[in-house]
Parts: sequence; structure tokens; C-alpha cells
Amino acid sequence: MLRVSAVQYHLHTITSFEQFAEQVTHYVKTAQEFDAQFVLFPEFITTQLLSIPVNGKQATIHDLPTYTEQYYELFTTLTKQTNMYLIGGTHVIEQNNKRYNVAHLFTPEGTIHKQAKLHITPTEVKEWGITPGDEVGVFETEKGTIALLTCYDIEFPEIVRIVRAKGADVIFCPSCTDDRHGFHRVRYCCHARAVENQVYVVTTGTVGSLPTVDFMRANFGQAAVITPNDIPFPPRGILAEGEINDDMVVVADLDLSLLYNVREKGSVTTWRDRRTDLYPDWKENSHLSI
Repeated sequence: MLRVSAVQYHLHTITSFEQFAEQVTHYVKTAQEFDAQFVLFPEFITTQLLSIPVNGKQATIHDLPTYTEQYYELFTTLTKQTNMYLIGGTHVIEQNNKRYNVAHLFTPEGTIHKQAKLHITPTEVKEWGITPGDEVGVFETEKGTIALLTCYDIEFPEIVRIVRAKGADVIFCPSCTDDRHGFHRVRYCCHARAVENQVYVVTTGTVGSLPTVDFMRANFGQAAVITPNDIPFPPRGILAEGEINDDMVVVADLDLSLLYNVREKGSVTTWRDRRTDLYPDWKENSHLSI
């Protein structure tokens, strides 16, 4: 059994990194009170830091990587204190003069695992100059094997097939959408990927607004813990979900043995029954490797 928690992170204007740290700590401690083992934050939570002026001027996406070390220190400290795995949403980092939107898994042992977003939206490309990642991996923990696929990534079934083939049983999908259309694209695809691959999908998004930060002025979000659609699971494939656009945390228990059971003898066995004689499947020699 694996207990997960997903944060509907409320974005609002702040004046210091300390305020950001206090808000993150509040959510982590809330999840800890429910004995969560994994805590998922949404995509782009650190854009909240862009509401802090820099030298009296409005901060831009160019300033976000300057917070990377503080971001790492905050989440590393919290995961060691709580002994929980923290998926710190995503944070924009800079490498070789390129910016990447990267999901981070912080482990109680102090390790930081990174997964760059692979599929980049037009706004990320044109307005923020984000570069897509070119590697995908899975992360083996003492609680289970997981993958991190950010928002738009979940809309591409091929990449989810790859992480499922690599052994992932749980997909964590941090997201950030600004309207109902974007939200439902991601949400419906989470359900589809859970059915296709017989995995759990945990997703969440930002709520609230950042009036001074371009392209973060509107957010439409809801956390959900999604299952395959088969008899051992809820009929709608939803273990838990939050209230849309509310500041809150949701919690659910994932029974991995149920996944293994339906993969072998479920009402349908979608993973086992895929027709690899008609369409290609992921291979070990794929260039998309850990």
C-alpha cells in the first residue's frame, strides 16, 4: 500500500522566498499529518517567486533559475525532516545556456532525481524559451516504481508506454493549466493513460493567480488520484479528487497488488493485449533511455 497526497497549490503574490518556503512547508506538514508517503506539487509552483520584484523591477523567467539552490535546499530539508518523498512540482533550471522545465523528486536519503518536460507547449517555447528534455526515466523507490510526466507530456501515449515498459506503476503528473479546456485535456488524458497501461495516475494543478506575472494570471486546477476502470477500482476511475480551484490537499491509498491482479485477469488486459505485431513497441535500445 502506498499513500499519496496531491497539493492544489494556491498561487498569490509574495514578497520574499521565505513566504514561499512557509507555504510549501504548510502543505508538506499537512500531508504528513495524513501519513502520506509521496507528496505531489503542481507544475510551475516556483513562478510564484516571480512576483517578488528584482532591484525594483518586475522579475521575468530569466530570474527563475537564480532560485534553484534555495529551492533544492528547501525541499531537501523537508523530505529529510518528514521522511516522505516530495515531488516538488516543476522548477525552471538553466543548463548550457538553455532553460528546462524540470520535475524534481526529492528522496528522504537526500537524492534529487530530475525529469525534464519532454513536450513543450507553444507558450513555453515562444514566451519563455523553454527547451524540451530528451530523456525519460523511471525511479525505483522502496515504496514502488514511479515516473514523472509533466502536464502536456501525459497527452502523448507513446511516452507513457515507455515508462510503463520500464516498470512504472504510478505516474505522477504535475500540471499547470489556465482554463477549462487545458485542464480537461490533461485530465481526460490521465484517465486514458491509466486505462491503456493499467497504472495509477496522480495529478494536480495550480490554483489562484499571479497578477504581476505574465502567463500565470489565470489558473484552473484540481488534484485527482486516477485508477484503471475495472472492478477492483471505483467505477469512474477516481480514488480521490479535490474541489476545483480550491486551496487544498487530497490523499488516497494506492494498492499496487490490485494493478498486478487486473493486468493478469482483469475484465480487460489492455497492456498484455496490445498488438505489437501491428504497431511498434518500446525497445531497450530506444534513444529515449534513463
